[in-house]
Amino acid sequence: MRKRNTVLAVLPVVAALGASMIALSGPAAAAAPDTLTLQPVAVGTGGAVVSDTVQSTQAGLDVLRSGGTAADAAVAVAATLGVTDPFVAGIGGGGYLVYYDARTHRITTIDGRETTPATANSNLFIDPSTGQPFAFPTAVTSGLSVGIPGTLMTWQRALDQWGHFSLADDLRPAEQVARNGFPVTGNFREEDRENAERFTQFSSSSALFLPGGQLPAVGSTMRDPDLAATYRQIGQQGVGALYGGSLGRDVVNTVHNLPLAPGATLVPRPGLMQLSDLARYTAPDEAPTHVNYRGYDVYGMGPSSSGGITVGEALNILSNVNLAGESRTEALNDYLEASQLAFADRNRYIGDARYVNVPEQQLLSPRFGKQRACLLDQNHALTSPVAPGNPYSGSTSCTPAAPTTASKPNDGAATNHFVITDKWGDVVSYTNTIEEIAGSGMVVPHRGFLLNNELTDFDFTPLQAGVPDPNLPAGGKRPRSSMSPTIVLHNGKPFLAIGSPGGATIITTVLQILINRIDFGMALPQAIAAPRASQRNGAQTQAEPDFLTESTTPGLEKLGQSFYISDTSPLDPSIIIAPTIGEAAGLEFLGNGKILAAGEPVRSGGSSAGVIHPTS
Repeated sequence: MRKRNTVLAVLPVVAALGASMIALSGPAAAAAPDTLTLQPVAVGTGGAVVSDTVQSTQAGLDVLRSGGTAADAAVAVAATLGVTDPFVAGIGGGGYLVYYDARTHRITTIDGRETTPATANSNLFIDPSTGQPFAFPTAVTSGLSVGIPGTLMTWQRALDQWGHFSLADDLRPAEQVARNGFPVTGNFREEDRENAERFTQFSSSSALFLPGGQLPAVGSTMRDPDLAATYRQIGQQGVGALYGGSLGRDVVNTVHNLPLAPGATLVPRPGLMQLSDLARYTAPDEAPTHVNYRGYDVYGMGPSSSGGITVGEALNILSNVNLAGESRTEALNDYLEASQLAFADRNRYIGDARYVNVPEQQLLSPRFGKQRACLLDQNHALTSPVAPGNPYSGSTSCTPAAPTTASKPNDGAATNHFVITDKWGDVVSYTNTIEEIAGSGMVVPHRGFLLNNELTDFDFTPLQAGVPDPNLPAGGKRPRSSMSPTIVLHNGKPFLAIGSPGGATIITTVLQILINRIDFGMALPQAIAAPRASQRNGAQTQAEPDFLTESTTPGLEKLGQSFYISDTSPLDPSIIIAPTIGEAAGLEFLGNGKILAAGEPVRSGGSSAGVIHPTS
C-alpha cells in the first residue's frame, strides 16, 4: 500500500465547483469565481493554492476570495481533501503545519501529530502469545495502530492565531462537497481497489467505498453524507465534539469494537484509546528547524517529525561541495550520499523530543555537516547502510564511514501536501496523513471518515541490539514522522513553500526539489517534475523509471550506486501505471505580489494549481 507512487492515465474527468456550492458567512461574500480545471501551474497575484484535487483547490481559492487568510483556506482545503482524497488524510489523522506570518515576519509550526494512548508502552506491537512483534499488515489493520487524531486540533490552533473566519465557515465548502458529491477519478478508484480486500472486513468501510459491493466507476459521483453531517456537527459544537464529546466516543468505540462485516476473517485486535486520551490532546506550537543554504533560510518541521532536521542536515552536508560546478553525475552522487548519511543520523537520534533527547542543534550545525561531508566519495558509492555520526563530538575531522547492522524503520506513505498564500503574504505549507493508504481500513460507523494507523510509524523493536532507539512506543508519545513541510526565505522574504507526500521519500523529494531549484537553476515547475531518486541508507536507491533513463545513470552505477523501482499491479487495464515518488506542491514568490504556483504535471494524475488573479 503506497501513496502517490503511481502515474495514472484515464479518460479525462473535468471536476469543478462553482460559487453556488460555497456559502461562506464570513465578512466578505465571494464574487462568483471562474470554475477551475485540473492544471499543474498557475501564475498570478492575490493569493494561490496548490493541492491534490480540483475541489480542494477551488475551496481554498473561494475562501481567499471571501476575505479569508491562508489559515482559513488551509482548513477549507484540508477538510475538502478529507472528502475527495479520503484514503490519505482527514480528521481521523494528523499532520504538520508551517506558517509564515507576513505581519510579524515569523515562521511558526504546529505539531498535529497523533499520540499514543496513555496506557501504551514499548510492547504495544508485541504479540503477548508469542513474545514476537506482530506482522506489519496485522498491526496496520487493527485498533492497536490508531493514534489520537490531531488534525482537527491543528485546524483550530491555526484559526485561533491567524484566522478571520470561524471553523464552521471554513468547513462549509467541504461539507457541501461531501453532500453533493464529486466525480470519481482514476487515482481515487485505484486507491480504493488497493484496499478493497481490507474494506470488505468492515461493514462501515465497505458501505462507503464499495457501494453495492463494487468499486465505483471512474466519472461516477461519490457522496459522503455521513461526513457532511460530521462536519456540520463540528461546526456547531467545535473541536470538543471529537476531543471528549460524542464524536470522540464513536471513535473510541470503533477502536475497541471493530466494525467487522458478517463473514469477516480478520482476527480483531482492539486498541487502547480512551476518551480521556482525546480530551487531553493538544497540537502545540513548536520552533521550526532552520539552516542557511547558499544564502537561503530553509525552515522546516522539528521533532516529532524528522523532516526538518534530516533535510537540513543533508543541505549542510551539500553546502561543502559546489554542486553547480560539478558534472551532473558527480552532483547526483553527492545528493544520494548526503541523503544516505543524513538518514543514518535520523534513524539513530530523532524521535519525539518530549521523550528522548534529540540533538537538534548539533545535527543542524555547520560543523557536523562538515564532519559528515568529508565522507562524500566521488570515486565509489558509500557502502550501505552506513553508521550514524557523532553529533556530540564537536569535531570536523573525518572518521571512516563504518557500516551498521541496524534494520530499516517502518515508514508509512499515505499523505497529502498543499501550499497556500493569501493577499497579505501569509504562507502555509501543510502535510497531513492517515499513514498507509486507507489508514487502519476502518471507517467510523455513521461518521464517514477513516481512522489512521499512525502508531505503526513506531519501531516495533529496537533497530539495533544494544543501541538506544528513539522511536519506540510509549504512553502519550508521538511516532517519528518524515513529513517535511518547508518554507524558504531569501533576504527575509518568502521565496519558496514546498512539500510532498510519500513516507520517508518525502525527505528526499523536498531535498531534491531544493537543489534542483537553488543549485541547478531549474524553474520551480521543472524542479518538481524532474525524475526522482530516494536514497535512505539502504543497499539500493529507489528510483523512478525516468531517472534510470537519464544519461547520468551509467556513471552512477559505475561508481557503485544501485537502483530499484517499486512495482505496482493495476486491476483495471484502462489505467496505465508507472511507479513514481511523491506528489509535490510548491509556491515561488516572484516579487511585486506575483506568485508561481506549481504542482505535478503527471504523477498521480496531476495537481491542481490556482491563483486569485491569473496573469500570463
